[in-house]
Amino acid sequence: MEKIDVPKLREIVGENNIKADLSDLYIYGSDSSVHHAMPWVVVRPDNTLHVQQIMEYANQEVIPVIARGGGSGMCGQAVPSQGGIIMDMKGMNRILEINLPDVYCRVEPGVVDDDLNLALKSYGVFYPPTPASSRIATIGGEIANNASGVRSVKYGATRDAVLGMKVVLPNGELVSLGAYTRVEASGYQLHKLMVGSEGTLGIVVEATLSFVPIPEFRCMGVANFDSLQDAGEAIGAIMSSGSNPSMLELVDSVAIKAVNKTMDLGLKEVAAALIFEADGMVKEAVDYEINKMRQICEKQNGQDIYASYDPQERAKIFMGRKKLFPALSKYDENLASTSLADDMAVPYSKMAEMAGKIHEIAAKNDIIMTAYGHCGSGCMHTKILMDTKREDQWKSAKKAITEVYEYVRSVHGTTSAEHGIGISKAESFKVEKSDSINLLTSIKKTLDPNNILNPGKLMQAPDDWVTATDLRYSVNSK
Repeated sequence: MEKIDVPKLREIVGENNIKADLSDLYIYGSDSSVHHAMPWVVVRPDNTLHVQQIMEYANQEVIPVIARGGGSGMCGQAVPSQGGIIMDMKGMNRILEINLPDVYCRVEPGVVDDDLNLALKSYGVFYPPTPASSRIATIGGEIANNASGVRSVKYGATRDAVLGMKVVLPNGELVSLGAYTRVEASGYQLHKLMVGSEGTLGIVVEATLSFVPIPEFRCMGVANFDSLQDAGEAIGAIMSSGSNPSMLELVDSVAIKAVNKTMDLGLKEVAAALIFEADGMVKEAVDYEINKMRQICEKQNGQDIYASYDPQERAKIFMGRKKLFPALSKYDENLASTSLADDMAVPYSKMAEMAGKIHEIAAKNDIIMTAYGHCGSGCMHTKILMDTKREDQWKSAKKAITEVYEYVRSVHGTTSAEHGIGISKAESFKVEKSDSINLLTSIKKTLDPNNILNPGKLMQAPDDWVTATDLRYSVNSK
């Protein structure tokens, strides 16, 4: 804290946009991960000039700067593991332009995803990468982590929707990357490099995003399976058949039990369920896609298959998946749901095996793990349910995570599908990228020679995430 010139920062952003009280610093020390570390000060810039001036000062004094959006990240990306300045970007929350003829919008990084889509709705379009945390997630945070959501199978992730951006580099320089056009053939695609960089290369101060028309027709269905293997075979068959689902989600028995217990939905407690959806402008085309997926599920022993166009019926079908994350915390009153190894991706043909491996590893290590996710994108989510007060459970969780990622790599999967790396998944990330770590490090050093932007994340994060920061849990070592 003694390194921070608080009066100078106050001069830049104003009295009301700086926080240095211990209580405020404590709150800003965590995100939605298991990690906690205290920042030295919190500043909230109102405009690009503020960001430039803050970065110029921080670079000169070699002070870490961590950009923060809604704090919904699950891997510790926004946790100031080496102290420094938290730059709260929520003050830059203006929608600058909605250009319907050219099919793009320009927004500041603090715009909340749901607020953007509410504004776009009156134009008959939507921004599709929307993650489950869209009520609080900001566009800047989604760009930092290359976020995606349930409709990524058809519409892609954030990187697919970003046309261009304005970025403040560590030295305070403002650069424009990408374009306003759908194609840009020449040169290095630097705006794509920024997506998924977790705030380690620059601060996004404006983003140009593409959008798509809101479909006139949406039909959603569900199929139950008595085995994970059958559900996995259905996933692979759907995705290899030429089908074009707008959603394809897997939930396992642990997830189903959790939502039944929490919301009394009366879902059939089977080994797995698939939720599938098709959308489009022509009903006959949607019918074709839904029937095709229904037939594939039937062939793979799917039961109780049901589909509907009715919005209320669709909401009922999707309710269990939508509320799954908070419901897991109620699975067992003695267990907490923790986000650790939670969003790997594997080939379609390995989805069922991946789900089975998760349960096998959990049983072996005396913890509970669930398997669910955006299976149409190859994304498998899992949460670890454990007694966080017990030190031995944390050791078991760490061992389980190592085993999960060893399997992921063995089938040519990848460490993170959408939640990023941060601190929690750094060990696996560095093993996976072992032959390109030097290249990644060189890029970081070139753009950020003083290593002030979100240090200690991605390939710089320590392998032992348990001791990398304080844990947001009271652990009894006895």
